[in-house]
Formats: sequence, C-alpha cells, structure tokens
Amino acid sequence: MERSYADVYRTLHERHWWWRARESYLLGWLERLRPAGGFGPILDVGCGAALWFDRLRAFGEPEGLEGDAALAAAAAERDRARVYAQPFDERFQPGKRYGLVLMLDVLEHIEDDRAALRHVASLLAPGGLLVVTVPAFEALWTGHDEINAHHRRYTAKGVARVAADAGLAVLHRRYFFNSLALPKLAVATLERLRPRPPAHPPLLFGALNELARRWCLLEQRTWGKLPLPFGSSALLVARGPGEAGG
Repeated sequence: MERSYADVYRTLHERHWWWRARESYLLGWLERLRPAGGFGPILDVGCGAALWFDRLRAFGEPEGLEGDAALAAAAAERDRARVYAQPFDERFQPGKRYGLVLMLDVLEHIEDDRAALRHVASLLAPGGLLVVTVPAFEALWTGHDEINAHHRRYTAKGVARVAADAGLAVLHRRYFFNSLALPKLAVATLERLRPRPPAHPPLLFGALNELARRWCLLEQRTWGKLPLPFGSSALLVARGPGEAGG
C-alpha cells in the first residue's frame, strides 16, 4: 500500500459515513461487553494507522498489528502505543495474553481463516473476548471485494462455525448495516449483468455523507437492534478458552 493511500485511509476513517457509523456501532458493543475493570491489554489486528486507539483507551491498553508497512509507519508516527509491523500468523508471539482481540474487517483478507482464529485463541487471556466484523453474503460480492483482495464474504452462521472450529465459544452473532443489504445486492446484480473492471467507488462527502451517517445511526438505535437475518456486514463475539481467573 502506498503512503498516499495511508493518507486516504485517514480521511476515510475520520470522515466517511460508513467508517464513522461502524465505529459508533462497535463502541456500543464494547460498552456492553466491557468487564468492571476494563479489558486490560487489547490487540487490534489489522489496526491500520491506529486511528481509533484514543477511543480504545477507554476500554483498556491498546496495541496493534498491521501488515502494511505504510499504515504501520503512520501508526508509529501518530501514536505511542505499540504497533507490530508484521503479518498475523504463528510467528506473531508478543509474550503476553490479551483481554480483547479485535479483527475488524480483517478475516476476509486471510486465506486460512481457521488458522488465524486458532492463533487468536492462543493469544487470549482466560475469559478474554474476540470481536470480529466481516462483509456478509457471497451474493453481495462486488468489485469492491476484488480491489480489496477479499477471499470471501460470510454469513453470520458461517463465521461462527469458523470460530467454533478454532476452539472459541461463540457468544453473539448477528448482521448489521441492515439497510445496506438491498442496495448492495442491486450493485452486485448490475455488475454481474454488465461486467466491467473493478474500480474504487467515488468518495461520498458533504451533505450526502452526513445524511448517510445519520441514517446508519438511526438504524443502530431502532430496527438495527432486532435480530434481522440480513445486512451487508456481520458481527461475531466469542470467548477464548478457559475461564476468567482460572
């Protein structure tokens, strides 16, 4: 990834409606899951430029792992927290265990997802939690997935099965960004009917960007709380092997 993309990444994180809405959704879940004394050490796998570590510090002590050199360098420049610049595999041995591991739209980039989650299980402290988000449904596959080097999209049940196979105890699985599923399906269908080289979608900022963000926040407060069987993304919460304090 070029350094110029590291700059675009920051713009997306700080301004784009999808990124802002996803952060709001995840912060709500972390508030819900937080133990009385916080999570302690937190590992954000695929942390990018560590742009939301300031928010994570309310829940524990964040560290990150980022396989892209440009993003890892940007993280080191802006944040004093430790960011490991390496791939996430069995070679990553930090010499500690984590109360929370985050894999936010990361698992779909990893070819052997079961091996990755088995490694997560080995890094979790007793009773520690894993929070995963992934793109949902192969039927929603578009050029965006190709450009971003995705190996797959998941059903909520499917990502839960991968986690269970890795020795993790699934606590929650559900879809979110529910209202985006139908527009995403329309785009996917149109791309199949009229194939063309994949391209990055135009960035949506200004009034439309704010309207989209507010719509997603409204969804999170209302019908998004229902266990709807569809959405453009899926969330998984799982517990690691062992019991807290055991």
